[in-house]
Amino acid sequence: MNSPMRLLALSALATAAVVAGTAPTVATAAPRHADEPARPTVVLVHGAFADGSSWNKVTRRLQAAGYRVVVPANPLRGLKSDSAYLANVLKNVPGPVVLVGHSYGGEVITDAAAANPQVKALVYIAAIAPEKGESANDILGAYPGSELPDALNPLPYPRPDGSTGTDLYVKPDKFRAVFAADVPPAEARAMAAAQRPIDASALDARSEHAAWHTLPSWYAVARNDRTIPPAAERHMAERAGAHITEVDSSHAMAVSHPGAVTRVIEQAARATASR
Repeated sequence: MNSPMRLLALSALATAAVVAGTAPTVATAAPRHADEPARPTVVLVHGAFADGSSWNKVTRRLQAAGYRVVVPANPLRGLKSDSAYLANVLKNVPGPVVLVGHSYGGEVITDAAAANPQVKALVYIAAIAPEKGESANDILGAYPGSELPDALNPLPYPRPDGSTGTDLYVKPDKFRAVFAADVPPAEARAMAAAQRPIDASALDARSEHAAWHTLPSWYAVARNDRTIPPAAERHMAERAGAHITEVDSSHAMAVSHPGAVTRVIEQAARATASR
């Protein structure tokens, strides 16, 4: 068929489809009903040996579902100062918030959410969820099985006040096995290269608040975690009265199982929409 005849034929088919009511449609987001509560902002807090990019796959899914997402840079300098930093970030987020923490980020959200009426739910992703007066090292010491201590590389760094601090890194050759065993090797190598260290003192710092006593919480346990023992995660989740989901995942759950993580966050968002 020559070009003019082909164009005429295509035009005729399109016209017929419209007449028959079978014309193709463009997918659009379903409008929200007037009485439907506004979706909360989801604030995603990374932990040690990671940065905000560890949430990228979850962020894209939440944004596609219509959520506003904020991913602050956790300073990783000390629990008190990190929590104060996050608390200030939250003051600048309008409306209700679902606050999510991974790993050490769980400690930070537990402290930062205290006395903040905007925070409607806490979500822990393979995270430390401390009781008041408890530290990350308390948890890791009570539940053997973490391979993290033997994988750490401590390096001194100068603090602004002239004193010397100790930064903790995960050794690149051990990063995937300990932190991200189910992440493709090339991706894990990139994560190891971009890891952000944590001041060693942060892991000894004791939580000043335990916001899960007054806020509903959700917890995703990583069954194959070699950084925080799964038994420790279950203990913290049960103690908090959290809604628990278990995932066959390494510690880097947001990278290796972003769909499962997103579903847990959305459960928390829907359950607390009217709070």
